[in-house]
Amino acid sequence: MTNHLVEELPLFSGTADATELAHYSEIARRAASLLTEGALQRDESGAVPHEAIELLREHGLAKLVVPERFGGSGAHWETAFAVVRILGRADASIAQILGYHYLNSSCLAFYGQGRDQSRFFEKIAAQEQLWSDALNPVDPDLSLVADGEGYRLNGLKRFATGAAATDVIISAAQASGGAHDGKVVIFAFERTREGVHFQDDWDHLGQRASASGSVKFQDIEITEDDIVGFDEGTAFSTLVTPGVQLLFGNIYLAAAQGALEQARELTLARKNSWFLSGVDTYAQDPLVHRTLGELVAKTQAVEALADRLNRRYDEVIGRGTAVTAEDRAQLEVEIAGLKVVSTEVALEVTSRVYEATGASSTKRSIGLDVFWRNVRTHSLHDPVDYKKVEVGAYFLNGTVQPISLYT
Repeated sequence: MTNHLVEELPLFSGTADATELAHYSEIARRAASLLTEGALQRDESGAVPHEAIELLREHGLAKLVVPERFGGSGAHWETAFAVVRILGRADASIAQILGYHYLNSSCLAFYGQGRDQSRFFEKIAAQEQLWSDALNPVDPDLSLVADGEGYRLNGLKRFATGAAATDVIISAAQASGGAHDGKVVIFAFERTREGVHFQDDWDHLGQRASASGSVKFQDIEITEDDIVGFDEGTAFSTLVTPGVQLLFGNIYLAAAQGALEQARELTLARKNSWFLSGVDTYAQDPLVHRTLGELVAKTQAVEALADRLNRRYDEVIGRGTAVTAEDRAQLEVEIAGLKVVSTEVALEVTSRVYEATGASSTKRSIGLDVFWRNVRTHSLHDPVDYKKVEVGAYFLNGTVQPISLYT
């Protein structure tokens, strides 16, 4: 089946209303309550989270942003980020996989403008497929060499988050020979395709259930039917990267919120009080109030910024190919600001909650440390100092950083 060009219809438009947000937030809360039950076990084992992925399917979350005309829910990005944030309070690894799925599958729109993508979208909706990626730009480029009417893919990609757990892997490489010689081709294929080898080498401090190990591609057949589109560097197509950074900001915010929720429960359950406090319980101690009040206030500020940018993302991508370079630059810089404050606040909150919860909360069986370990690990994805540079250079001189898979 060939992916013919079709009349262009907008795949993203409008913004979420209160009913949509409330409906899917409630679904996410139900899923999160179930994810919480096995979160510590998944963290300890570091195994591929197949059962958690099935739970996402059972709650209909895979098809959330697929347009209704293809059988999807047709929800907006503001809703998608809200869902990820709710799940992230329970298990940041699973939230990351789902958030990546939304962005990876939406590459059908970002890179496939004007192409008939109905068969891809319909399969996502009908089968509750989840998409992952193998796009880490710091690895050597993959080899995509012409072979007959198609291509052969070879190479290794590290940090292929979710690839071992999901259904479809999206990747990219510059074609050598064939019909698309010299073009950067975006393609997607099933995880079970012959020649896909997962290295099972993810062994890190946090995000332990994110299945972020390496994947090796060995003589994988790539046909015309696997091609999603081409990376032509347009302002609209490259909006996927600010979307990824916005996802990160929401995940870090979720970690801060999750840590505060658990800290509240632990503090209320503490017996007695510090002998100099003059109160009966730690929950009555004004110094505990001060500590938690400071952390809550900072988290609320990040939440307000994230909420505004989640909606703004819908507003910008809704312009489709009319998006300008300046539109993209402004959005990129605003999201970079969120990345800065969400990283710093999440790291502070997830480490300082212990000042309220006390030494007893450091037991491994409690798992309060998971929030800090996840943020500390994932926030190293790309240096936050360079996000500060992005914001400062644009503020002073209107300078925009080169477009990449990090900016």
